[in-house]
Amino acid sequence: MSTHQVADLRPDHWPEVARIYAEGLATRNATFETDVPSWERWDSRHLNEHRFVALREGEVVGWVAVVPISDRGVYSGVVENSVYVAESARGQGVGRRLLERLVASTEAAGVWTIQTGIFPENEASIRLHEQVGYEIVGRRKRLGKLHGVWRDVLLLERRSDVVE
Repeated sequence: MSTHQVADLRPDHWPEVARIYAEGLATRNATFETDVPSWERWDSRHLNEHRFVALREGEVVGWVAVVPISDRGVYSGVVENSVYVAESARGQGVGRRLLERLVASTEAAGVWTIQTGIFPENEASIRLHEQVGYEIVGRRKRLGKLHGVWRDVLLLERRSDVVE
């Protein structure tokens, strides 16, 4: 297994992050999105302090980031994560290391819930999230169409162990 370093995601990582995102889009099992956004759009939505890349010999092989789920104060400690791993690095522990770093970062910042939505067909992503403490809390039936097909989405949550 290769050694992967986890580091803060910087603007100069964007071309590689976008390439990995595009690989995920091509599977049609990663997201309802159909196009990779511009750096400016992506950057404006994702929280600066909770975005990381996995590096193998200086090359980005995965990324993780979060968006706030709402601007309402009551939800200030709830975020939604995205995690993507390059096709060439899947099954090597990259996603787990990224999610573990994300959990540590968000808990240190007082985030009490990380949630994510995953297509039921994306079994690898479901297993990955469960390995770091997420659990399936519901199924949203026919939530949206992707390429003309209605898709269900499983809602997974990870609650902080440090919630008072």
